[in-house]
Amino acid sequence: MKQKIQQSLITLFETYFKESPISIEILPMSGSYREYIRLTSKNYVAIGTWNEDVKENNAFVEFSRHFKIKGINVPEIYAYDVDQCIYLQEDLGTTTLYSFLTELREKEGFCDKIVEVYKKIVQELPKLQVIAGQDLNYDFCYPRKAFDRQSMMWDLNYFKYYFLKLAKISFNEQLLEDDFISFTDYLLQAENQFFMFRDFQSRNIMLVDQEPWFIDYQGGRQGALQYDLASLLYDAKADIPEIVREQLIDHYLNELEKIHPVNREDFRQFFYGYVLIRIMQAMGAYGFRGFYEKKEHFLKSIPYALKNLTIILSKVQLPIELNELLKVLASLPETQMLKDIAPIPVDLTVEVTSFSYKNGYPVDNSGNGGGFVFDCRSIHNPGRYEQYKLLTGKDQAVIEFFQAESDMSEFLEPIYATVERTVQKYIERGFTHLSVSFGCTGGQHRSVYAAERMSEFLQTKFPIQVVVHHREQDKK
Repeated sequence: MKQKIQQSLITLFETYFKESPISIEILPMSGSYREYIRLTSKNYVAIGTWNEDVKENNAFVEFSRHFKIKGINVPEIYAYDVDQCIYLQEDLGTTTLYSFLTELREKEGFCDKIVEVYKKIVQELPKLQVIAGQDLNYDFCYPRKAFDRQSMMWDLNYFKYYFLKLAKISFNEQLLEDDFISFTDYLLQAENQFFMFRDFQSRNIMLVDQEPWFIDYQGGRQGALQYDLASLLYDAKADIPEIVREQLIDHYLNELEKIHPVNREDFRQFFYGYVLIRIMQAMGAYGFRGFYEKKEHFLKSIPYALKNLTIILSKVQLPIELNELLKVLASLPETQMLKDIAPIPVDLTVEVTSFSYKNGYPVDNSGNGGGFVFDCRSIHNPGRYEQYKLLTGKDQAVIEFFQAESDMSEFLEPIYATVERTVQKYIERGFTHLSVSFGCTGGQHRSVYAAERMSEFLQTKFPIQVVVHHREQDKK
């Protein structure tokens, strides 16, 4: 950030808060050209923002003030100097949805904690789209008031010129243009009088005390409900398991129905069409930033987008013919150049879970299904003895009990062999997830001990990620 701009932000801070900042932190730029600093004084903190695009600034400031009145979690705008293209906004901290799920996923997989946060987000989304969008002044929208035909054609051509052409993908240009027109005609049939966030993805959602807050909606405009949900659930690097996506769509529709009538079948059909155009828009951005501007980290999102594309093409059943477009899209995951850019790591994650049969089988959030479930209830149970009742299978006294007073080791030996063979095959075939679960009566002693021993066994045998869940203990 230039010294002159930084000084202007300091002056704006001092004018508004009546205190001078004692620390200034320059924040990293993201995908935009806006620049940010964190200013901290004795009693106040704010994010100073500079963006030379005045119309974009006006949109963000106006939308923020409107959403705040409507009770939506967005940053407060403290002060705005239009002439200098700077403003002060509330500091929401450093935890984005993306950083939250990345950190937690490494430790626990795509666990229930992540799913619960996503449920909170899709609960809030209809309020933003329907309630807050009702009397919003759309004259501030920039560059378009609505996600209309021209906006869609911009996105589709962005994909064509910055992704297909730069990636050297062959296609019949006239047939593809014809399909773009047909596709746009179809998407415009969906209800489209709602606020469309436009870039509703994991880096534009902050978590404050585990509650979702929204940022970077200055590109918002009127549009269809499906677009933002598609942006969230098919955010490339978030890599949400497909089974969780289906759960979240239903959760979103349940919330939407409370404030707006919806035909679920029609919604879903349009939804997958909007997923396609969103993926194409995102891939255009990856091509522009990666191929054209040579920013390599954008290229790393391409394999995840291709993975999402493969899933959607297996599901989508649009009531129109898009032969050239669908042929081109289907060819992308098989293009060697794209495969070589930044392949998705195929490291295997094994989730090892202990559970109580009284509370049902564990839920598999990976979307793969299957895996192993072993019943430990035939093993001598230390929970029957008073001295062990408050302990678990991780406590030393219980560990010694199983080593001396039970046939647990004989029980585990063939299980080790079975799981070892499977893990070896999964690694060879490039599979990414396996679940291994142990159940007992209370989910406290036998299953916990067995899960801990399995985790140790796998970690000493293979260079894989092992995630352990003790379901009943995690609830406490």
